[in-house]
Amino acid sequence: MIYYKSGSENTVLGPNDLEFGLYSALVKLGPRKKVLVVPPDFSRFHSRAGDLTTLAYNYYKESIKDILPALGTHAPMSDHELDEMFKGVPKYLFRIHNWRKDVVTVGTVPGEFVSKITDGAIDYSWPAQLNRLVFNGGHDLILSVGQVVPHEVIGMANYNKNLFVGTGGQEGINKSHFIGAVYGMERIMGKASNPVRSLLNYASANFTTHLPIVYVHTVIGRDDAGKLVIRGLFIGDDEEVFRLAAELSIKVNFTMLDKPLKKVVVYLDPSEYKSTWLGNKSIYRTRMAMADNGELIVLAPGLKEFGEDKEIDRLIRKYGYRGTPATLKSLSDNEELRNNLSAAAHLIHGSSEGRFSITYCPGQLTREEIESVNFKFHDLTDMMKRYNPGKLKEGFNKMADGEEIFYISNPALGLWTSKERLTK
Repeated sequence: MIYYKSGSENTVLGPNDLEFGLYSALVKLGPRKKVLVVPPDFSRFHSRAGDLTTLAYNYYKESIKDILPALGTHAPMSDHELDEMFKGVPKYLFRIHNWRKDVVTVGTVPGEFVSKITDGAIDYSWPAQLNRLVFNGGHDLILSVGQVVPHEVIGMANYNKNLFVGTGGQEGINKSHFIGAVYGMERIMGKASNPVRSLLNYASANFTTHLPIVYVHTVIGRDDAGKLVIRGLFIGDDEEVFRLAAELSIKVNFTMLDKPLKKVVVYLDPSEYKSTWLGNKSIYRTRMAMADNGELIVLAPGLKEFGEDKEIDRLIRKYGYRGTPATLKSLSDNEELRNNLSAAAHLIHGSSEGRFSITYCPGQLTREEIESVNFKFHDLTDMMKRYNPGKLKEGFNKMADGEEIFYISNPALGLWTSKERLTK
């Protein structure tokens, strides 16, 4: 059921519109006594989920018993991040999701179904896992809040991904990520219907229909001046709310280019991007736009590690971003990688597959560290002088010496592809 919907390619929703939309839905839901809110973490700051969580707290007050940021495999939020994203919400309400310890398996998707949706590529069963607080917390309302936007693992982010991945467990996250990688990122990106989504939809339909889950989805885009604006707000308790948001997101967040791009410069905000685990969105979201033998330059002043999780960081350092064949061979030869399939999937997603070069300009990692994982290295200060984010505009720019580049200030906010790559 849809409780509220508003949005179009030209809509601009302000703070009052967010409040009206959310409160209109909550009024329809009726009084609640024990509410759990599941927003994204700081890496999705621009989703406006923080504002919506604050609004929910202001509406329910003492009925909000728990707020569980959907960390997935990410590091816990700092006090500063909580203050910045969830203004006015008491810190004692926040819980930390531990993807290795805090989960319960709520059901198992059979291997036969997995084989069917992956065209026989994978036939293992999949454990649907959730944080215990989500499944056993006894809440009378679970608000799952977040942004629908193109995504490398599941085609379009959010809906039940926020729960089964954002509050999921090690095996469930590992196996779902690997399904997406093996099936092919280019076959999934920007598509609401795909094998990974089918997996999660099976779990929702069979294992969690008794949970009082309501989804609050935003769609964020840029206006003509390049400023981020809210294009849509959709609130509901079934797949229809996701479909509506995904249809708008494709119109707002998908950039189709007439020809492949020879040089792309991506800036990673240091407050959001401290690892390649997140920063490789610069690769995921542009890979289908890059020309063969092109160059992707990533300006990453906050980059200090490869994985936020220590074990994933170690695996990335050991195996590197060397493309699908090399990663699959490493997977076959090494049990430690087979036991961490999300890391293996990430290594595949973060490679150019040898088609174009990737140059990282990190704030804190060394040349040796960057080159050891199969990226090129360039000094950040030099590159920031040449490609000054404060002077570049979104999209095509012509430099003083005539060089043409394509600039992206935040890769998490869209998907870029060339017409020829989309048709391959």
